[in-house]
Amino acid sequence: MTRRVLISGASISGPALAYWLHRAGFAVTVVEKAGALRAGGYPIDLRGTAIEVVRRMGILPQLRAAHVDSRRATFLNADGSELVSVTPSAVAGSVEGQDLEVRRGDLAEALYGIVRDDVEFVFNDSIDVLDQSGAGVDVTFRSGRRRTFDLVIGADGMHSQTRESVFGPEEDFHRYLGYCFAIFTLPNTFGLSHELMMWNTPGRAAALYAVGDELHAFLNFHQPVVARGNPIELVADVFADAGWVVPAMVEAMREADDLFMDTAGQIRMPRWSSGRVALVGDSAYAPSFLTGQGSSLALVGAYMLAHALATHEDHGAAFSAYESSLREFVALNQGLVNHGAATLFPTTAEALERRNAMLRDLVTLPPAPPRPAHSALVLPASPVW
Repeated sequence: MTRRVLISGASISGPALAYWLHRAGFAVTVVEKAGALRAGGYPIDLRGTAIEVVRRMGILPQLRAAHVDSRRATFLNADGSELVSVTPSAVAGSVEGQDLEVRRGDLAEALYGIVRDDVEFVFNDSIDVLDQSGAGVDVTFRSGRRRTFDLVIGADGMHSQTRESVFGPEEDFHRYLGYCFAIFTLPNTFGLSHELMMWNTPGRAAALYAVGDELHAFLNFHQPVVARGNPIELVADVFADAGWVVPAMVEAMREADDLFMDTAGQIRMPRWSSGRVALVGDSAYAPSFLTGQGSSLALVGAYMLAHALATHEDHGAAFSAYESSLREFVALNQGLVNHGAATLFPTTAEALERRNAMLRDLVTLPPAPPRPAHSALVLPASPVW
């Protein structure tokens, strides 16, 4: 009998999982609380093992065509003068010509495009109640509809409602990394093209990233404990005396209609499943933007979960295989925050000087080797695909 799977979330891991499960013969429904796919978005990286996932999905040529192709990253002193200009791949630990950087919306659109005709998508709705007391999972949606599925997968991001309803409150699994950030777009009145410019002082960073016709702004600051109060005013206060074009960025933030603010953090869980419910991507193992590996983990995790379900009749055995095959890869990538992933955002004057010296060395040194964590997992093949 065909197994019915409900996936909550239509961002990255959700549609990717839907694609592989459909290929394996599952009947898949994806529910998404937004009214449609979110277009645009900040550029995200695809590296290492994730490149092999999108190659197997057949969307690698489409994503290569959408590659941002940033040409330089310029780092600035506190007064706005240039410190150094380097190639972006030298800073990110990416493999030039292999790894990709694309708009988040371009990746989401590519994933949706290869699965939308094969699985059911329900937008503008979400899971309200999950009941596992019967032979399946009885789901009551916020719209009032009720349906029963064999399995439910939470692919609904770092602040997952699926995780909250089944596993407990977010604070039980959230590891705060000491930074708060704001990202938004603003008019490109600075004449930037295919480049990143970043200003730093100890504990503060402001960046402008020109991607095609879009200009993305990023404000990041060190906060030892999670701050309370009005987040916009908090950002404005932190950057009140900043130089360069930061005052203009703060004013643009106040007017932005796509402002996103959050803390840098990770999700760390002792297990990713409970009964007939499992988690994938950020909802289970968000690595934080400091690693640049969120989308890559989401794609690899979706593949590994689908592979486990396709090769195990029993869902408990499948979920166990999923965790055992992916745990080490997740740990290595989450561990990047302890091995230099936050180097671009030093919190002390001494750390800033060490980072600046490292950046100066990048101009003359040969390219750094790719980070082993990015490719530490070899994807299994499956006879059903």
